Amino acid sequence: MLDIADGLLASLPSGDAVVVTVTRVARSAPRGVGASMAVTGTRELIGSISGGCVESDAIALAHEVRSDGRARTARFGFSDEQAHAAGLACGGTVEVIAYLVRATDAVALRALRSAVHDERVSVMLPLTGPGAGRILDTAAPLASAAVHAELDAARLLGETRCIDADGDALLVLCHAPRPRLIIAGAGEHAAALCRIGAAAGFAVTVCDPWELLVTPERFPGAADLVVADPAEYLRAQAAEPGSTDMRTAVCVLTHDERLDVPAIHAALGMNAGFVGAMGARGTVARRRELLSERGVGLDDLARIHSPLGLDLGGSSPEEAAIAALAEIQAVRHGATARPLHELSGPIHPHAPDAAQDRATLPHCVS
Repeated sequence: MLDIADGLLASLPSGDAVVVTVTRVARSAPRGVGASMAVTGTRELIGSISGGCVESDAIALAHEVRSDGRARTARFGFSDEQAHAAGLACGGTVEVIAYLVRATDAVALRALRSAVHDERVSVMLPLTGPGAGRILDTAAPLASAAVHAELDAARLLGETRCIDADGDALLVLCHAPRPRLIIAGAGEHAAALCRIGAAAGFAVTVCDPWELLVTPERFPGAADLVVADPAEYLRAQAAEPGSTDMRTAVCVLTHDERLDVPAIHAALGMNAGFVGAMGARGTVARRRELLSERGVGLDDLARIHSPLGLDLGGSSPEEAAIAALAEIQAVRHGATARPLHELSGPIHPHAPDAAQDRATLPHCVS
């Protein structure tokens, strides 16, 4: 639901919508848990759950829900042949729930508005039991401390997941703000990294002391442009609760020892999952000496990704930016950064969900 917040929120003034949301994926499928599509009050279609394989079945299920307002669950399987016919190189099974989102539902409207504004938000959707298909605030009372702990984990990570709520299946739908990419320095390499980072879904902040460099014309994709000393800005961000999280990446591209050493030092004190700095190997070694003199320990020095980027070849600002973003993504997801053809197993593995495996859902469609 939250992944189609823009279209769904805009449609609700015209009438109630029926939303179909993926609750589980087996084998391979184009989209994961939480992916949604909606049939609006004006019978328009928003979003997709498979890229074409099962949408017609999902629409039929949505019409059943609209007929009496009762939520329904279903399992849709598509063979490799069906998937290829729909232009998808995969086959598998998806489980879904179809439910009514009313134009007067205050909980749903509040969550949709938060998602549209890229704010952190989560709601609960019971999949079984008498309240199945009713959107609930995550502040609603739950039966046990264990369920609260799983709910809190999902909210903290901004991760949509299905949990076992004392025998009933509960889908926690989460939206997390875009991860931040903070770039210290506003040269050509920074401009290229801003373009590529923004295209990859990061909210990019560019910080540099020179006002002439930090302009919307040079950084049209930036979410925020800051004219300040990078180290001072990073220290201020570190002191501001909730401004960064472990998805945040900080890249120091100032190319000036007087700026980059204090900036790296400040970045290491932030709640950030990635700290990187561009530079030649001699520059990197010199910075390590200066950081050690500032009292930075070996563990923190080991956290610095410098020289920044994976070994992809190329030397242009755009090529360097691709290499940097590739390393950020690999670190963020704990990936090997090796070619996929050298690996085996799923290309996009879904984390095992024991709660989903424990939950037995009634299936209206097979």
